[in-house]
Amino acid sequence: MDESYTSLPTSHLLGSVPAVISEEKKTTDSAEARLQIFPPNNGGEKGRGYQSIGSSNDGEEQQATNNWKGVFNISSYIQYFNVDTDIVLDRIKYSLYPINGDFFRKIDANPDLYGLIWISTTLVFVIAALGNCATYLMDRHTDKKTTWSFDVNYVNVAAVAVYGYALLVPTAFSFMLQYLGSNSSLVRFWCMWGYSLFIFILSSFLLVIPVEFLRWLIILIAGSASSCFVALNMRSYIEGTDLTMVAVASFILQFALSLFIKIWFFP
Repeated sequence: MDESYTSLPTSHLLGSVPAVISEEKKTTDSAEARLQIFPPNNGGEKGRGYQSIGSSNDGEEQQATNNWKGVFNISSYIQYFNVDTDIVLDRIKYSLYPINGDFFRKIDANPDLYGLIWISTTLVFVIAALGNCATYLMDRHTDKKTTWSFDVNYVNVAAVAVYGYALLVPTAFSFMLQYLGSNSSLVRFWCMWGYSLFIFILSSFLLVIPVEFLRWLIILIAGSASSCFVALNMRSYIEGTDLTMVAVASFILQFALSLFIKIWFFP
């Protein structure tokens, strides 16, 4: 047979067998169309351990879910302390400017619980210790025979007030916003409220001055600054919704905390 006839296509002839390479190509193309990311997700169901390509938000949510080991597992909270000194100092300085209402956007990628725990703890011991000093100085100012004594109840009251406020108030606002149909993030609320307490640490050192008028002026300035910081950030968080009273309520509660610190610890 002439060699020129061997080059004729035969796939259209009856009974001809398609080339194997075409099936392999289809299989390869189909596999590429269903490309998956390796390695498989931890904790996924058997046979569903691979993460399909998606948006970055989906990836972050999946990663956060995978890092959660349970409420009583310390490793579940490591992701909320993934900050260094520069980040913490930057957020502390940012909290001292009440006109800035975009703190949630600043911490959106990495909210932390450092402010909630360590700033609250520092505030507890600062107002308890300096409160005793201020009481002694005021008593000494009126009675020279007054002797120094440390009231341990200051520590107990400070711990209950500060920890209770820093934990329960953000939690209440988070659940209230969810009930009203608005999205809320409890971790971000805890973060913002924790850093809002830092200004009270600074003002506590000034409240030791045994001049009542000056004390009231200091606490009113500090309370107003902290309350504005909380209220403006809450207003920007609920922007576009008819929930202005939420921002007003946050302002009132924050200012009430400042008055409580002055009246109870620096009378």
